Amino acid sequence: MKPTDDLTESTDDADSGTVRTDGGTGSRSGGTGGVDETLFTQTSNVPDPTVREKVERAFERRVYAPAAILLNDWRGLVGSVILVGFVLMGTVGVYVVPEPTVMEGPIFVPPFTDWAYPLGTGVMGESLFKQVVHATPAMLQMITAGALLSVVLGTGIGTVAGYRGGRTDKTLMTLTDTVLTIPGLVLIIVLATIYQPENPFVVGLILGIDNWPRLARTIRSQVLSIREEAFTEASRIMGLSDFHILRRDVISNLMPYISVNFANSARRIIFESVALYFLGILPQSQLNWGVMMDDAYTGANLTNPNQIHWLLVPMALIVLISLGFILLAQGLDRVFNVKLRARHEGSANGGGDAS
Repeated sequence: MKPTDDLTESTDDADSGTVRTDGGTGSRSGGTGGVDETLFTQTSNVPDPTVREKVERAFERRVYAPAAILLNDWRGLVGSVILVGFVLMGTVGVYVVPEPTVMEGPIFVPPFTDWAYPLGTGVMGESLFKQVVHATPAMLQMITAGALLSVVLGTGIGTVAGYRGGRTDKTLMTLTDTVLTIPGLVLIIVLATIYQPENPFVVGLILGIDNWPRLARTIRSQVLSIREEAFTEASRIMGLSDFHILRRDVISNLMPYISVNFANSARRIIFESVALYFLGILPQSQLNWGVMMDDAYTGANLTNPNQIHWLLVPMALIVLISLGFILLAQGLDRVFNVKLRARHEGSANGGGDAS
């Protein structure tokens, strides 16, 4: 009978395929192990990345793209070259260049006239180039300790206060305002007079005490606006931890500002340390640029053009390293740009031009 045949044919069609909500059909046994594969059970055919592919992607994201952006920006390139030069001088240079000795050459040799003493000599015939090389490690240690302390404290306190709010915000901001009311220079002079620190790391930590409150205040105001953004709210809705949100959503968006403040903190540490050594407030038991300037001030006739180079050499180094920090901070502003990093990652994969 015709109706029965039609019913049988419909049943066969139902056995061979099922009608999906989008109008298509799906095999009832298309899945593995006889499991029905529908629109909601289909899996991707893309294989999982291998270990090598993961390493390559991590290298492109964390090394290649930032380096390419930094090298393509003249400010970042020049700043990096300057700072790398100072780091090499303070680490490798002390083993290559011998320590300065008294009367190793004529007194007050002008710079760039005798390549045995490229930066000239002082009143005791000591090579200024050798003094500069062996004074650099102490400066780098003070800069690292002081700038890291101020940036870490300022960023941590400002971020937590702005994100958490409530009593946490009030407590941390009360502490910050209390430190702000203390005269920073007076506090540093008192601490330096009491403890007489000779270790450059300790000197840097003392100098960094009064540098973090302003940064904490500014970071807090930035976090107050970032925590209301859509991407931060989406992370909270997804149930991500506060630590994850602070690290991936908040601090990552503050990195350009943090890098600029690191450069500013480093400059302040340089100026303050040199000033305190020049004034004789800090013990001059270890050679650094401030000690060199103090020796030049007391041992040379600065009105004599043939002797003033003793003072100008460490001053030029201070200007040069400060310029390096400023240029590098401006270059890092581009490095932390997400769109630029993605473009250079695509260039590494052959997916586009990174110019």
